[in-house]
Amino acid sequence: MGGEDARLRAVVALAQAMAAAHTPRGSWRAAALGACEALGGTFAALSVWERGRGRLRVLVNAGERGEGEEEFPEDETYPVHRFPEITEFLHERWAAGGEPDAWVESADGPVDGAPGAGVPGRGYCHQRVVALRRRGRGSCVVAPIVLHGRAWGELYVARPAGEPVFGREDADFATVLAAVIAAGISQAERFEEVRRLAFTDPLTGLANRRAVDVRLDEAVERHRVDGAVVSLVVCDLNGLKRVNDTHGHAVGDRLLERFGSVLSRCGAMLPGALAARLGGDEFCLLVMGTETDEVIRVATELCERADELELGDGVACGIASTGDPIGPVISARRLFRLADAAQYRAKAARSTGPVVAGRDGEVLRLADAPPRSPHERRHLRGSHR
Repeated sequence: MGGEDARLRAVVALAQAMAAAHTPRGSWRAAALGACEALGGTFAALSVWERGRGRLRVLVNAGERGEGEEEFPEDETYPVHRFPEITEFLHERWAAGGEPDAWVESADGPVDGAPGAGVPGRGYCHQRVVALRRRGRGSCVVAPIVLHGRAWGELYVARPAGEPVFGREDADFATVLAAVIAAGISQAERFEEVRRLAFTDPLTGLANRRAVDVRLDEAVERHRVDGAVVSLVVCDLNGLKRVNDTHGHAVGDRLLERFGSVLSRCGAMLPGALAARLGGDEFCLLVMGTETDEVIRVATELCERADELELGDGVACGIASTGDPIGPVISARRLFRLADAAQYRAKAARSTGPVVAGRDGEVLRLADAPPRSPHERRHLRGSHR
């Protein structure tokens, strides 16, 4: 009874740890570590089947990792054809009308519950046995993870050589853990989708204002700590109202989408830049760690490309950068007001290129003054907190 209670507590702990994770990586790590502890292993890995590429890709290695095993590997993959026993085992289990159970592999050869154990003409998974011996591990239990009725991936838990080999009860328990992990992964995927929607503009696919708020606060804080250059490029797409009134909102939406694509391409020239639609006809690029002159160069190209769009009248573009003499930037609000004021100045002057705060004293005075016109009030009321 004590053993059953311990395993029940392990299941609850695993589910709670996955639910508490805030990122996919955190969820994967919680799953691997929870299963490793529940099964009395010393190492665990979580992998996903990439059907289109015919391979198994490792998402996380947890516990006592061997040489060359990274916690979150970028390119640790294994071709499916190297594991014929596994794919055949999965296929046969589903063909029999049930979900696949876990099985055990031993460095000494087939054991009860292995895909090929006791079946004439079929051997154990040679690749896994070789890997066990190479890593100094004595046995492993492999549990397929089924999500939405399809094989999603697998849970792998190992013990070192010299420790008791996993048995049939361990494999049965691993099947239960895999089901709990599948539920946790499903929840994490839903959370990630909600998060993506919350930080994405639905029309252009760019980041939205909420994403800019979060990233800009982080960037300004980093600037305060280590002096990293933070630049904000704010753009107002000219002529959108005329396009909407003349051609309809569907055509106006296409103009917004096309400019969004131009902004995204230009943003790709600046490492780590965040391209976003703030709302309506307003867009921005948030850049960290790039010299101001390079940001200005890309913003100038952005204005040129916007002028080439079939509809609309180009963009009014303003830039504020901590790399220029704009005074202390102790909050995201000030940087945003400076960039917005520069954009307003570009619009008022019908400038074909960007206006840069700190290189035009009027911009600094405009940013620090109360809003004076309906247009300016519309821009500044959305500024950062």
